[in-house]
Amino acid sequence: MSLNVKENEPLSKHTNFRIGGPARWFVEARSEADVREAITFAKEQRVSYCVIGGGSNVLVSDEGFSGVVIQMAMRGVHVQRDFSPVEQDATSGRAGSASGGKVAGNTLVVAEAGALSTAVARQTADVGLQGLEWAVSLPGTIGGAVRGNAGCFGGEMKDSVVSVRVLRDGDIVEIGKDEAGFSYRESAFKHSNDIILSVTLALHPGDRGTLRQKLDETLAKRKASQPHYGGSAGCLFKNHDATDEELQRLARELDVLPYEMSASRRIPAGWLIDKLGLKGTRIGDAEISQEHGNFVVNLGKATASDVVQIIALVKTKSRDQFGIQLQEEVQYLGFSH
Repeated sequence: MSLNVKENEPLSKHTNFRIGGPARWFVEARSEADVREAITFAKEQRVSYCVIGGGSNVLVSDEGFSGVVIQMAMRGVHVQRDFSPVEQDATSGRAGSASGGKVAGNTLVVAEAGALSTAVARQTADVGLQGLEWAVSLPGTIGGAVRGNAGCFGGEMKDSVVSVRVLRDGDIVEIGKDEAGFSYRESAFKHSNDIILSVTLALHPGDRGTLRQKLDETLAKRKASQPHYGGSAGCLFKNHDATDEELQRLARELDVLPYEMSASRRIPAGWLIDKLGLKGTRIGDAEISQEHGNFVVNLGKATASDVVQIIALVKTKSRDQFGIQLQEEVQYLGFSH
């Protein structure tokens, strides 16, 4: 077998949380052939398999995963237009050179599932394409971002997706945007066994200098609002789409509710956690960040159990005090429930 399979690989090395026990087997898939071969290997071993991207939104159990973990590492990015395609340099992660400035009309960009979101944002901006500047602050891969319809700073993946190429029961299937079931931090891919291989995006022409400035501004906003110490899986909970009753209850409890929340009917989880007075709460080596209430940080030796206890604490407090049931944004791996 040509596939490079690692045994008992610590998953803490492959997640942003830096938490998690070992995978019984671990495969870094650098091609679609690797993905197929890894699935075949799992079937031969009669164990389950799971697919991860950059590990940015995953909490792995302290016991690890008893099957095969396939990490997507296909990082190709191609701009479909008349001149030279953009290719990611394997060592630098930067875009190669391409001629031309602005592009007339929409331009299609095909990114393989393992392409890093930050790199795709920079590559497309470097060749004068706008629409993904917000993603320069997004950890993880494009495949994972599509699966969770990731978004921040006013952008979401669904805004740019044209189609998604997946592996389904051994066959390659092209899924159109309308079939992808995108909603807030949701997609049909989170509820199927489809493995995302690549995504086609439609981007618009823009000025390179202006786009690079937007990248810098987005990174500055992230630096100012999010913790930069320890390991973290990003936002732990989804923002809450509130009912009229919940909005009224919050307004009574807190005397005032920011207008933008009432207007959008969406309550930021970090804001709720702040109002609950939980910033800085620590269990073991896991801490709710002082900078952003929706971030839990691994201070060095946090366990998955520590994080699960914090999640339970936040959900209980939110439900008891505000009548709001928060839902996790982080994905669980290796847990029995």
